Amino acid sequence: MLTDQGPDVFEYVNGPTIDMIKAGQAVELTDLLGDTKDDFTPSLIARMSYQDKLYAIPQVTDMQLLVYRKSLLSAAGIQPPQTVDELLAAAKALTTDKMKGLFVGNDGGVGVLGGPALWSAGLDYLTDDNQFGFDDPAAAESLHKLRELFTSKTLLLGAPTDWSDPSAFTQGLTAMQFTGLWTLPVIEKAFPDDYGVLPWPKLNATTGKPSVPVGAYGSCVNAKSKNVDAAKKFVQWLWVGQTDKQLDFAQSYGFHIPARKSLAAKAEKLKSGPAADAVKFVNENGHAQTPILWSPKSSSAYSDALNRIIRNGSDPATEIKAVKSVVDAELKRISG
Repeated sequence: MLTDQGPDVFEYVNGPTIDMIKAGQAVELTDLLGDTKDDFTPSLIARMSYQDKLYAIPQVTDMQLLVYRKSLLSAAGIQPPQTVDELLAAAKALTTDKMKGLFVGNDGGVGVLGGPALWSAGLDYLTDDNQFGFDDPAAAESLHKLRELFTSKTLLLGAPTDWSDPSAFTQGLTAMQFTGLWTLPVIEKAFPDDYGVLPWPKLNATTGKPSVPVGAYGSCVNAKSKNVDAAKKFVQWLWVGQTDKQLDFAQSYGFHIPARKSLAAKAEKLKSGPAADAVKFVNENGHAQTPILWSPKSSSAYSDALNRIIRNGSDPATEIKAVKSVVDAELKRISG
């Protein structure tokens, strides 16, 4: 993307980063939606926009969630966990000499639980007025719970595949797994009618809410392309005009929620069973994976802090203060 050798059209998770936009690497695409704008999921449009200008066309809505074996929880006398402590207790009860209770990635959740840990405590990356959002004791408590989970000997670590693939779950290596909606067709084939889905649970009975991370790949146009007009027309043709292809894409290659409300209503495979529950979680408990002003440098600082907290036992409150200093400087840089 720093040269003129990049593709004319490229896909980027949640649209281009704020740094890509500020550097002029992505073409504004606001005019491509026309009268279809209100049909796209508003939160996705907001996430891919900066200063009311759109820089990507949402392709599908993806979300992450917990999956669990109904029969295993039932045999252990466990109800689907509604708080983080209940999840910890369930993971311990379900761990045997042949199976771990929970899989959240081979890194112990560093890569996927940063957002859920904040939302479960009733917090977020940034406040509504774009200030640092989790300099709070509840965040420290929630991040400490991830350390507890890591040291509980109930987590599957070193699985053959990572959290985005359901193999650890379908091969019986874990009773519960944090994964994505896209894996449900494979899980259904392995365990027909013997699995359920849950959001990441709230911190405790009085703090926070359950949550699921929601993201979307966005179709973008390279500003250095020699064919900008043709690239824009292609993006418009495929992701605005070809609704039949969009609906097929959302249902035939793993499950995804169409980015347009009218198509989501037509997605028959998402209308029943755990897939329907997952769609409900998106509507009731969905959070954008990260806000657009959460820069790559802010993301790296938080990820490094999570790694130290979860894997090394660093003090969460101290780590949060260090992340805040980086994020405050980044927000100042971006707004400058």
